[in-house]
Amino acid sequence: MATIQIKHVPDEVHDKLKRRAATTGQSLQQYMLDAVCREAEMAAVEELLAVKRVEALAYGEFDLDPDMIVEIIRVDRESH
Repeated sequence: MATIQIKHVPDEVHDKLKRRAATTGQSLQQYMLDAVCREAEMAAVEELLAVKRVEALAYGEFDLDPDMIVEIIRVDRESH
């Protein structure tokens, strides 16, 4: 697995994230890993929507299949 390191995080941001992690019963490492994974999933949905928008412009329509709509809603709910 790869490693990501973030430098120069302001102390107040670090403290807030550490408190949030503790509130969820996670280490800061696990809390941030979960946040990064959620962000990566959201980016995938946004990329998918961008492709669909390009297709809609090309073909003059915008049609999302039901499975895609369910996935978009699921990812959005999990991101909050």
